[in-house]
Amino acid sequence: MTVYSLKNKTFKRNLLIGAISAIAASNAWADGQVRGQLTAELSGLPLQGSRIKLEELNVSTVTARDGRFALSGIAAGDYTLSVSYLGVETLSRQVTVRDDETLISNFQIAPSKPNTEYLIVLGQAGSLNKALNRQRSADNVVSAVSADAIGQLPDTNVSEALQRLPGLSVERDQGEGRYVRVRGLGPDYNAVTINGVSLPSPDSGRRAVALDVIPSDLLEGLVVSKTLTPDMDANALGGSIDIQSLSAFDRDGMFYSFTAEGSYNDLTEESSPKLALTASDQFSIGSGEDNFGVAAGVSWYDRSFGSDNVETGGGWDFDDEGVLLEEIEQRDYTVNRERSGITLNMDYKPSDNTDLYWRNLFSRYTDSEIRLANIYEFEDGVMAGQSGVAEVERELKDRAETQEIFSTSFGGSTRAGNWTLDYRAALSESGEDEPEHVGGAVFSGSDAFAGVSFTDTVQPLLTVPASFSDTSAYELDEVEWASSQTNDEERSFQLDITRDLFLGENSVQLKFGGKYREREKDNNVDVWVYEDFDEFGFSDDQLNFADYSDAAPDYSLGYFGPGINPQAVASAIAPLDKNEFYSEEDSRIEDFVVQEDVAAAYLMGRIDLGDLRLMGGVRYEDTDFNAMGTRYDGDDFSDTQASKQYDHVLPSLHARYLLGENTQLRASWSNALVRPNFEQVAPFFVIDDEEAEFGNPDLEAMESGNIDVGIEHYMGVAGVVSAFAYYKEIDNFIYQTDVAGTPGYENYDEAITFGNGDSAEVYGIELALSKQLDFLPAPFDGLLVTANATVSDSEATMSYFDEDEGAMTRTITMPSQSDTTGNLSLGYESSSFSVRLAANYKSEYLLEVGDVSDSEEDAYIDEQTQLDLSARYYVNDGVQVYFEALNLTDEPYYAYLNNRAYNAQYESYGLTFKLGLTVTNF
Repeated sequence: MTVYSLKNKTFKRNLLIGAISAIAASNAWADGQVRGQLTAELSGLPLQGSRIKLEELNVSTVTARDGRFALSGIAAGDYTLSVSYLGVETLSRQVTVRDDETLISNFQIAPSKPNTEYLIVLGQAGSLNKALNRQRSADNVVSAVSADAIGQLPDTNVSEALQRLPGLSVERDQGEGRYVRVRGLGPDYNAVTINGVSLPSPDSGRRAVALDVIPSDLLEGLVVSKTLTPDMDANALGGSIDIQSLSAFDRDGMFYSFTAEGSYNDLTEESSPKLALTASDQFSIGSGEDNFGVAAGVSWYDRSFGSDNVETGGGWDFDDEGVLLEEIEQRDYTVNRERSGITLNMDYKPSDNTDLYWRNLFSRYTDSEIRLANIYEFEDGVMAGQSGVAEVERELKDRAETQEIFSTSFGGSTRAGNWTLDYRAALSESGEDEPEHVGGAVFSGSDAFAGVSFTDTVQPLLTVPASFSDTSAYELDEVEWASSQTNDEERSFQLDITRDLFLGENSVQLKFGGKYREREKDNNVDVWVYEDFDEFGFSDDQLNFADYSDAAPDYSLGYFGPGINPQAVASAIAPLDKNEFYSEEDSRIEDFVVQEDVAAAYLMGRIDLGDLRLMGGVRYEDTDFNAMGTRYDGDDFSDTQASKQYDHVLPSLHARYLLGENTQLRASWSNALVRPNFEQVAPFFVIDDEEAEFGNPDLEAMESGNIDVGIEHYMGVAGVVSAFAYYKEIDNFIYQTDVAGTPGYENYDEAITFGNGDSAEVYGIELALSKQLDFLPAPFDGLLVTANATVSDSEATMSYFDEDEGAMTRTITMPSQSDTTGNLSLGYESSSFSVRLAANYKSEYLLEVGDVSDSEEDAYIDEQTQLDLSARYYVNDGVQVYFEALNLTDEPYYAYLNNRAYNAQYESYGLTFKLGLTVTNF
């Protein structure tokens, strides 16, 4: 088994004690230190990710985000101190280290020719170059993107910025990137942190964090760790995404940037404004110089757009005589999304040996949506080109949903000789609030309509009789009024202790620490179902659709007919007594409270053996789970409770071998886990005659053993070619299943719950290439090419019960796993303008398993290719004008059930154009 469970309480208690004893027993002679900072000469920008090395001792470190570095435990003597940063020749100088003294040695990268510094640290190539330096110097496999790079493409939110990285893709909602997949694993299998602090999910039943909530304007960078080290939370099978907010020490001196933007969507012909302002500065406090920094930012984007949809939901009958359509739905969406955020971060360096910080990020995302629908159900299925009789319902949904994320953390780092102490306390909160709204208003046709037909099975186009538009042919049948609220809060405390030393002539770093997280998530739903209106005094005239109809929407996928007025529906039910329509079953059954506490400890070590660096260790996590829910047996309600305790021991080993100054091999073996989603383990139970649906608090956490191998070759400014192969063996794969007929559920026709699969495997290769073509003659030396591709496959085994065959199994691909994902970007930049054309591709993937026993019910999302354009003109050093175009090919969203030729859902979004202005002093 790749992940080990530990029940020996003595070992648990002594894990950290042994680590402390081992480190405390090491020698603690009073050696010297070397410290410094690496910056760009002209701009003063601190440069992160540079390799700093004392050549004679083969001891090295990496510059932090403020460009600073420190080497401790250095014996007195003369050494060569070297600095390696992509795009410039290695810098070196002779230094003398003395006992009990700290040597300060700063470096600056000076341009060898005009615009060299710009290429290295700014613009398209410079932004990519900074990210590649971080990738090259990391001890584990990571991909990174800087704030500058985010601004080079029309990426509105965090998820869209991440889709450009190797092995990453996004799941979209209304055409916008929302959830992130890493190496083919869905968003529930990945972790998200802000400045290293775990981020809870605002969605009611999931762990996945919708990253469209967070504006990209407030970020300094994004780092995706594809292999986990022992000092990281283990809750990520695909990868861990860290969102890094602004710091005043990311730049030298005062900084500001202001952006004003307007966008236009050609489908809805709506315009949308956006404003963003970020600023930072450094101040001198006490005897220090520029030792206190403040960074702040605000962002606001009010986007109005929409989409047109036609879907069957898989309502096809594959009859021997032909394929028959049984039901179909037209949908028109009018959407407004207001995304706002604010960040405030403070850094203080009270001495050369202590750094303190306080980091805060708040984001609010309000999604207002009006959905109009025409629902057709044929009395007998019809083939394309034929006509039939259909019952029709007109439906309205009108809701506003607000999601909020807040993260605050206070911590610091203190150095004492060869020891480093890192500490942090953090609070993260997220939530989703849907105030009372029309969850669904249904107007049913008084009679069925004859002469309804369609053409095309991919993008069905309906033909309806003239009577279809007659408002007097429909009456109000039902109104669902609903509200919901979700809260997710997590507190954490973390302590890490590091000791630098030598083992013989080899540089060694030992590190140990612990973390405690306590999390509580609750969900509350209220539903009122208004029906049988005639019993409450409504006349036929009061129910007639004519009193509720509205102008026809601008629907591009066929004839739609009149819309529905949301205010008229709300006014109709307002005089009624809500208490008489309260649906206790629909309300209580979705309510739950889950508490999850995780205590973790780890021990790890790192050693440099010539050109080989080895890092290994073990992490231990103990989970205490408690939940409350509701049981409904068809007559009575009762409260339910569940609790569970489990633990894991997760070893890992990482290796990096330098084949040369610019080429390195990587290999790692690691173990990780993902705990079940909250809706999967919530202890609810609903019985409806011979049918039941319930959560499963006894689900096991998914466990994964991971192997990664790869090679990276760096080629000057923004240049890299890399290839990685990965393999993941996953136990306890979780899926939805029907256990009717199995022991304990023999009397049920249907019993829907969640179960653990036998096993799953994910494997693939990840290729990346980028290069600034500076070897070409002017003006072609400004060309930049970036490309990456990930080819993967997966297998997961599910079990189910068949009345005739008994216990059965079925093999599927992992949900959300595309066989192929890729990016191709062509850019050009000069001192006065830049332009970039970017294509993003992902192949088809399994969305969900409709019926565990029938592959014909599996829903798939078709392949997608999105093309985006960004162009910038530099008016002067501080002013930029930019133009962006999104979804240039008007790529639709298309889903189908097992057979691509037959629609499950088709949705189009149109093109979006942006025009903006940025004013900055940098």
